[in-house]
Amino acid sequence: QVQLVESGGGVVQAGGSLRLSCATSGRTLNINTMAWFRQAPGKQRELVAGQTRSGNTDFGDSVRGRVTISTDYAKNTVHLQINSLKLEDTAIYYCSILTIGGSRYWGQGTQVTVSS
Repeated sequence: QVQLVESGGGVVQAGGSLRLSCATSGRTLNINTMAWFRQAPGKQRELVAGQTRSGNTDFGDSVRGRVTISTDYAKNTVHLQINSLKLEDTAIYYCSILTIGGSRYWGQGTQVTVSS
């Protein structure tokens, strides 16, 4: 059993910052990539940021330049820092991992609401 638990969501004013955290527990996994996705009401789930074990990083176009992702593959934790929050950043944010074997796991999600 693998569990991903997100924390750090909440209500933030536009222009503010937020830090999300995700911890993985359960059986030992060979994780290749840790990432954050988000899904706004009525929209498809989209990549926010991801980072591989080797350090390759990818960002979603809508957040590029405003987010930082940090991973610790020894502890299997991943953090996401979002700055200059916009109303359109309101969404449920999901932590996700991809194993070397190609299995993907998801957290339950944490709500981020940006208020004006």
